[in-house]
Amino acid sequence: MSEKKKSGFEALAKSSLYPQEELLQVKRSKHSFAIGLPKEISLQENRISLTPDAVALLTSQGHEVMVETKAGEGSKFSDKLYSEAGAKIVYSPLEVYKAEVILKIEPPTLEELEFFKPGQTLISALQLGNLDKEYIDAITKKRVTALAYEFIEDKVGGMPIIRAMSEIAGSTVILIAAEYLSTVNKGKGVILGGITGVPPTKVVIVGAGTVAEYAARAALSLGAEIQVFDNQIYKLRRIKHTLGHQFYTSTIDTSTLSESLKKADVVIGALRAEKGKIRHVISEEMVSQMKPDSLIIDLSIDQGGCVATSEITTHDKPVFRKYDVIHYCVPNVASRVAHTAATALSNIFTPTIIRAAEEGGVEAMIFAHKWFMKGVYTYKGGLTNESLAHKFGMKYKNIELLMAARV
Repeated sequence: MSEKKKSGFEALAKSSLYPQEELLQVKRSKHSFAIGLPKEISLQENRISLTPDAVALLTSQGHEVMVETKAGEGSKFSDKLYSEAGAKIVYSPLEVYKAEVILKIEPPTLEELEFFKPGQTLISALQLGNLDKEYIDAITKKRVTALAYEFIEDKVGGMPIIRAMSEIAGSTVILIAAEYLSTVNKGKGVILGGITGVPPTKVVIVGAGTVAEYAARAALSLGAEIQVFDNQIYKLRRIKHTLGHQFYTSTIDTSTLSESLKKADVVIGALRAEKGKIRHVISEEMVSQMKPDSLIIDLSIDQGGCVATSEITTHDKPVFRKYDVIHYCVPNVASRVAHTAATALSNIFTPTIIRAAEEGGVEAMIFAHKWFMKGVYTYKGGLTNESLAHKFGMKYKNIELLMAARV
């Protein structure tokens, strides 16, 4: 029997052209950041963006972190803790603002903006309610890339920083309410909640987002009677489903809301701005008809407030009276629990910084991820946020078109 002719594949298999093993290069960080954490000087701000544990992780990966002396004291993090974590402690704003990326809580003041140089990146709150055109002009002239807490999203379209601070504000607001209902603070002298044989406290919450969810949960746990108003039916359904309780909900109808306010012991304003604007859904006339010594806590004040009689207050002087109604209008409520808030912020920023380093820097991160791009409001001297442009009558550049031009 003659030998069968070998196929080409068989011949190839017996040849020396076998697949060769090759080591795959491990992807390493492409970019090392110099990160600056300035000491906050605005509105009694106590928070800081990174904890010492986060700094230790970042420095171990080759990043440099500069912390202005005493920047962490309000959050109960000492210079020693930061130094032991690998941070460089600096002793003037001039030094800390030399960093490539500046992580702040409050937006820089006009004086602080003088320290910036073109090409730097700023990540901070924007506080639309306190914003003016002078600030936007000043930051664009500095040709920095600025991202706002209020605009930064995550992969699923949520707002992680706003969510975290809203959870804190919602939980904290009920403690504030209890404080100012007390006789000690010349309030109504009633307990927040209810006890046997005594009618429960009536709490009206305007808004049905994250703040409202956490405030409602805390109020219900104390035995208070709550009413929640919002013009989005799906939000009202969601908050009832999330809390698993039956309670009064309503769209924001002027007459219905007015009647509820007349009976309320506590009113919590928790509306979010839409397209950069927020409206007063509680008029001055409604406030004038509320019970004496009742309490309004306007948590929307950093965006302009949802109560017509609201005026910004501070932690030093948090309340004022109008129509004999106590008003609490501090814009940075989360700063009351600065250690918790700083830890929450750090948990968000740390993985974001690590991801940006892997992408090759902040600019690469912006153009690689639309959810991060959403946070940008100025880019290299140009305003890129449409709602801000409309608010101040300014020109803006669509950053997505800039991205397309890069491709």
